[in-house]
Amino acid sequence: MALIPLEEPTTKRIPPETFSLWALAFRPLYLLAALFAAIAIPVWAIAHSGGIELPIPGMWWHAHEMIFGFAVAVIIGFLLTAGRNWTGLDTPSGRPLMMLAALWLAGRLAMAFGSGAWVAIVDLAFLPAAAAVLLRVLVKAKSTRNYFVGMLPAMLALANLFFHLAVLGVIDADPLTAMHLALGLIVVLETIVGGRVIPMFTFNGLRGVKQWRDVRLDWAAAIATGVALLLWALGAGAWAGPLSLLAAVLQAVRLGGWNPWATRGTPLLWVLHLGYLWIPLGLALVALAQFGVLPRSAGIHALAVGATGGLIIGMITRTALGHTGRMLVAGPMETAAYALVLLAALVRVLTVALIPAAQVGGVHAAATLWSLGFLVYLWRYGPFLLRARVDGKAG
Repeated sequence: MALIPLEEPTTKRIPPETFSLWALAFRPLYLLAALFAAIAIPVWAIAHSGGIELPIPGMWWHAHEMIFGFAVAVIIGFLLTAGRNWTGLDTPSGRPLMMLAALWLAGRLAMAFGSGAWVAIVDLAFLPAAAAVLLRVLVKAKSTRNYFVGMLPAMLALANLFFHLAVLGVIDADPLTAMHLALGLIVVLETIVGGRVIPMFTFNGLRGVKQWRDVRLDWAAAIATGVALLLWALGAGAWAGPLSLLAAVLQAVRLGGWNPWATRGTPLLWVLHLGYLWIPLGLALVALAQFGVLPRSAGIHALAVGATGGLIIGMITRTALGHTGRMLVAGPMETAAYALVLLAALVRVLTVALIPAAQVGGVHAAATLWSLGFLVYLWRYGPFLLRARVDGKAG
C-alpha cells in the first residue's frame, strides 16, 4: 500500500497592509498615549498661563492626566503585551481590547470636560479592568516572578481612588499626595522592569560589552527607592531625605554596572540609559528638597518627565519595532524624538531648580519640546501601529 505523504504545516501570513490596530494591546494604547502626550502638555501650559480654565485646579489635572492618562496607558499596553510573552497565553485583542481602550478614552474625556462623582466613576474604570485581565493571565500561567509587577496596576488604581476621594472632599487629604504615591509606584516599576531589560538589551545589542550586576544591589536599590518615595509622598521629610540620597547612590552604582558609556553610539540603547539616569538624579533632587535646598517640583519633574518620559519614549519605539517585525535600529527620527523628550526634562528641571524667574518660559519651552517629541513618534510609528507586522506574523 502506498504511503500518503503528510502535508507540511503552514502558517497563514498576514499581508503587511492589513489593519491591525486591535491585534495587541501595545498598538492602540501606545498610539493613544503618544497622541495624548502631544496634546495634554500644551493644554496644561496654556492653562498654567491663565489662557483656559480646567474643570479642576490645573495642577491637579496636569499631575493626574500625565500619570493616569499618559503613563498608565503605556504601562498597561506594555504589560499586557509582555504578559503574553511571559506566559504564552493570549491577552486582550479585538473587541475586548477595543473596550479597554474605550474605557481609557472615556476617562480622558471625562477629566477634560467635567467634574464631580460621575467623572471619578468613569475615570476609575480603566485600571481595575486592566489589572484584572493582567493578573488573570499571570495567575493562570503561575508566573510567580511577575506577580508583583502584575499587582502594580491594582495599586495604581487605589492611588487613583485616593485622588478622586480627596478631590471630592470625601477624605481630608491633599490630592497631590495621591499623585506622589502613584509616581513612586511607577518609579519602582521602572526600577524593576528597567533592571531586567536595560542590561539585557545592552548585552544583546553590543557584542563583547562588559557589565557587572549584583542581585543584592538590585534588591537594595529597589527597596530603598520604594521606601524613600513612600516616605517622601507621605511627608516624612526627616527620614525621606537621607533615604532618598542613599537610594540615589544605589541606583547610580547599579546603572554604572550596565556600562552606559558603551551605548553612546546606539540611540536605541542610550535613550534607556539616559532615561534611567534620571532616577538617581531625581532621587538626589528629592533629597535636596527635603533638606530645604531646592523646590519640591525639581525632583518631581526629574522623575516624571526625565525618568518616566525618557524611558517611555525609548520603550515605545523599541517594543513597537520588535512587535511589528522590524529591525531594532533607531534612525534619525527616533533619535530626534529621544533628544526632544530628554531636553524637555532638562529644561523643566533646570528652570525649576536654578532659574525660578524663568519658570513660565520653562513650562512653555519644555511643553513645546515634549509635544514635538511625541508628534515625531506619531508621524513615524502611527503607520507601524495601525498595520500588520512586516514579516506576516500575527501580533
